Amino acid sequence: MKAVIIYRPESDHARAVEDYLRDFSRQTGRELETMDPDTSDGAELCRVYDIVEYPSVIALSDDGQLQNNWRGLPLPTISELSYYT
Repeated sequence: MKAVIIYRPESDHARAVEDYLRDFSRQTGRELETMDPDTSDGAELCRVYDIVEYPSVIALSDDGQLQNNWRGLPLPTISELSYYT
């Protein structure tokens, strides 16, 4: 499984997401994938999983099925999200 955080790096929520990414890495030793919805890959991911609010976090199974999603702030707890990574 994997988790992806979709956010705009040049937005008012970017600082909260980047702090979360740093804390997640420090506490779990794992990195989360990030995606910018303004890129072509990010836009496609948002269309496929119907993401319209940022930041959003999605947890996907190995075959791409949506397992869980969190929209907006606050972000999920690190322990909650680490289950999916």
